[in-house]
Amino acid sequence: MTDSTSGAIGVIGGSGLYEMDGLEQIERVEVETPFGAPSDAFITGVLADQKMIFLPRHGVGHRLLPHEINFRANIWGMKKLGVERIISVSAVGSMKENIEPGRLVFVDQFIDRTKHRPSTFFGDGIVVHVPMADPVSPPLREALARAAGDIPHQNGGTYLCIEGPQFSTRAESLLYRQWGVDVIGMTNMPEARLAREAEIAYATIALATDYDCWHEEEESVTVEAVLAILKANVERAKAVIDAYVKAPREPRCEMSANAARSNMMTPVDRIPADRFRALEPILSPFASR
Repeated sequence: MTDSTSGAIGVIGGSGLYEMDGLEQIERVEVETPFGAPSDAFITGVLADQKMIFLPRHGVGHRLLPHEINFRANIWGMKKLGVERIISVSAVGSMKENIEPGRLVFVDQFIDRTKHRPSTFFGDGIVVHVPMADPVSPPLREALARAAGDIPHQNGGTYLCIEGPQFSTRAESLLYRQWGVDVIGMTNMPEARLAREAEIAYATIALATDYDCWHEEEESVTVEAVLAILKANVERAKAVIDAYVKAPREPRCEMSANAARSNMMTPVDRIPADRFRALEPILSPFASR
């Protein structure tokens, strides 16, 4: 393992992606955070001379429901380990005919319909309002889409994040179709919000596993149907990540890199000491006490 974790690429694996292929110098790192335990231990390694940090979002063995995921601990841990870019891999349902099961979507927008998940690192004495108009890093998304090559994919689209763990009713699914969304899932919010607050560039590889229940000619969504196509989708995602890591690195996303420092309303000397310590990985690159 290299001495420095600066510039590391983080991969958060969704359903079916519980490990990464091709890593060398592998270490398992347990990280304690002020927000509790992450989903699992972080797996660090090197791929093509690039430092990588991997985390299975649902834990090894798929133990966590979407609303049980400790998103703050996961992103805080990524930041602490020096991650500058996060590639989120997520299984989703398709909301459009042309996004057939097996197609990848590199989304550029989110609609957040979650209800019970802590969605910010801030508060309790520190006020920061990061912009979320463009929640995905454009340079990172474009680089991932290029890395997809001939793999069937769509560059751009809106991901609707629902609370779950149940799938939608048909009435809900038809309503969401009217909103013009492309895919539906349960895990990318508040993950994307927290990555922006932590000044980490973030992009999603959404893996379409089925048509949501709006598609009445298809069978209703079942776990069995999802698992049937999941394996092939995961291999496609791994191929994209491998090609991306081995390609020249895209320009830094200034929008992500300056999100918190440019939008912190509370003077540094007014931040409570315990809050500053808790947020040290996020604040220390631009603030000191």
